[in-house]
Amino acid sequence: MKNTVITKTVILPAFLLVFMACGRKDGKKETGEVPVNDTIASEENKHYRPHFHFTPEKNWMNDPNGMFYYDGYYHLFFQHYPDAAVWGPMHWGHAVSRDLLHWEELPIALYPGEEGYIFSGSAVVDEENTSGFGTGNHPPVVAMYTIHDPEKEKNGQTDVETQGIAYSTDKGMTWTKYDGNPVVGNPGIRDFRDPKIVRDTIHDQWVMVLAAQDRAKFYRSGNLKNWEFLSDFGMDTGAHGGVWECPDFFPMTIEGTGETKWVLIQSLNPGGPNGGSATQYFVGDFNGTSFTLDPGFKTALDKRKAFWIDYGKDNYAGVTWSGIPDSDGRKLFIGWMSNWEYAQQVPTTTWRSAMTVPRELRLIRDGGLFLLASSPVRELESFRNKITEEQDVSLSAPFVYKSENGGGLNSTEILLSLEKTGNSIVEFRLYNTEGDTLSFGLNSVKKEFFTDRTRAGQTDFSEKFAEKASTAPRFTSSGTLDVRIVLDKTSIEVFYDSGTAAMTEIFFLKSPFDHFDIRSTDPETTLKNITIHQLKFN
Repeated sequence: MKNTVITKTVILPAFLLVFMACGRKDGKKETGEVPVNDTIASEENKHYRPHFHFTPEKNWMNDPNGMFYYDGYYHLFFQHYPDAAVWGPMHWGHAVSRDLLHWEELPIALYPGEEGYIFSGSAVVDEENTSGFGTGNHPPVVAMYTIHDPEKEKNGQTDVETQGIAYSTDKGMTWTKYDGNPVVGNPGIRDFRDPKIVRDTIHDQWVMVLAAQDRAKFYRSGNLKNWEFLSDFGMDTGAHGGVWECPDFFPMTIEGTGETKWVLIQSLNPGGPNGGSATQYFVGDFNGTSFTLDPGFKTALDKRKAFWIDYGKDNYAGVTWSGIPDSDGRKLFIGWMSNWEYAQQVPTTTWRSAMTVPRELRLIRDGGLFLLASSPVRELESFRNKITEEQDVSLSAPFVYKSENGGGLNSTEILLSLEKTGNSIVEFRLYNTEGDTLSFGLNSVKKEFFTDRTRAGQTDFSEKFAEKASTAPRFTSSGTLDVRIVLDKTSIEVFYDSGTAAMTEIFFLKSPFDHFDIRSTDPETTLKNITIHQLKFN
């Protein structure tokens, strides 16, 4: 689809580059906009612009915001600075899709104003018009976001962030800021942001969860305008290597049962499992006032310290869509495919960053262990074009696949399963004739997965980008392993063991990968089956 963007000039004070929502880059100010000519833009699009991951037409993007589904369209809003390829005064960019993979970028939805910048938040379809914003033709859509006051920040004040709302009476296409903003004042907390609204049908109320520095704060409302504080969660729970940000909160049915648990998603920066920004989750119960951990989850959490929705370096601030019909039954998630350690330094100048592939979340219980599993949305399957399939291949020698007819592995899905992994190290490698190599796989001895991009193209733009290999725990000792790999021009998303462990990482190659191989240190390991699909989106 053709992208269209309306831009509005906003002067960027230099001191404001230090602070970012939902995330901060400690200490260093970026250099600002890099001059871009048509040749550079064309080359960047050719080599780096993803085929099927959402990117802004131009300039800066970070967190997904305000996602909702209504009248056949998935709406995606995002933190956006339309005037440079680095972070600046935040707007809400806007895109829509019918299939979660083809996106049309629309005019900017929310601009910063005298009250401050428009930081992260959420949106809901107010089906019963509890807010009173509806006109009678169709229900209003209500967005809640953080108002960040740059003048107060400049003056060193604490009450920098409050919460405001805006509403739409035309299905989310245009927005009006509420004249009663802010609807939630600042209680004296410097980092107080990123409201996520959910309709709690169990207790017949609107619930909002807010990130407040080192904890989540819960509020309730009957009309989306007047909010009552309920409770805190998390001050001494989970990972606390950085500021908590971008929460999400929703009930889920445990797979294979009729039992419901509540899931709290909570990003933080820094403090991720492999450095920088990342997103953890908690599983428990909500009584309409407070959230408490499930005892089994708490026992596992005390042992592991944190559970992460993705263990790769590049999946942050992810949240879910509201308004998905009950008949669909899915919980749909998307994250920002970058990391605050280097997001403003990656080697693109026309635009910066992409979103992950949209994912379906599932809640699995294995004994007392709860796992939030993820997999690419089923819509991706519609774009498959099988190019090879093999079965029962011994790995006494490496399995090697070479792409045909000069086509690269840059719009590709690979599904495979292995047997008799034993105590082996199973390594998957993607590489090209230019010498770029991406290595990933399973170390059964350490009971962990790994991703190593230290030799996968450009890495010298940041010392943090390829400082070391990333790792993720394996939650089972099974000798069977299933793997799903999604490849685009500049990213890999790997889903192990039915998605109970996911790893997402970006890279910037000299040329597309054209080889894929599999090897094992145990000659008894068998490649039970493998299918490689070229993904066609035209």
